[in-house]
Amino acid sequence: EQAQTENGNLQKENNNLKTEIEKLNAQKLIEAEKLTALQNSPQSVYPPADKVCYLTFDDGPSDNTLKILDILDSFNAKATFFVIGSSGKLDYVKQIHERGHVVGLHSDSHKYNVIYSSTDAYFADLEAISNKVEQIIGIKSKIMRFPGGGSNGVSKKYCVGIMSRLTNQVKAKGYAYFDWNVSSGDADGNNVPATQIVNNVLNQSVNKNSICVLMHDSAAKGTTVEALPAMLDGLAKMGFRFEGLTESTYGYCHAVNN
Repeated sequence: EQAQTENGNLQKENNNLKTEIEKLNAQKLIEAEKLTALQNSPQSVYPPADKVCYLTFDDGPSDNTLKILDILDSFNAKATFFVIGSSGKLDYVKQIHERGHVVGLHSDSHKYNVIYSSTDAYFADLEAISNKVEQIIGIKSKIMRFPGGGSNGVSKKYCVGIMSRLTNQVKAKGYAYFDWNVSSGDADGNNVPATQIVNNVLNQSVNKNSICVLMHDSAAKGTTVEALPAMLDGLAKMGFRFEGLTESTYGYCHAVNN
């Protein structure tokens, strides 16, 4: 009995040691990926010091896209559209590009349970939307945004630690990924009042030199379109100019939660 007890204790210690070794190896791999990411990523490590606004629209194109483009043109403003392959309106990507805006990659399926099931699944999805965009505009986009952002915790339901890996791996593969530092709040539901969206953006932009604004370009976000003229007017009066993101733009990246 004593021998069996001692053997059981030894096995527990051995299992604990194995777990610790696996953790150390995983951490070493993440650190190696971080180093590669730093070496390969073209992104600036500092935000711009002047008044620049990066307007970004996720989840399109949609029936609202052409309305958004017309409003942007009226303000001579450039923006970035993080598109999805399942939007049903992907042909509008051509107009986005031809009218001088930036086409970024968001997701092909936009199904969290699929894309965040593994790093391989994520990159398969990213490659799918990348290929579709390249076929339309003839350019391979290296600008992207994670569904839910780099700080999303939903991914933990499908694969623990995946965002810690992906945020390094996309940079190591030469992508520039972007979160945001101003949220319009239009993701809180459909038909968020336009005045509320405007106030959300303007209030969060006070005392910021540069801003990256999160908005959505899906068919259900009609009030985002309604809010856009007053938002652009208010931001312009605050001294902001409107540009599209580039591979070297600071990422406005959130702290990773998974």
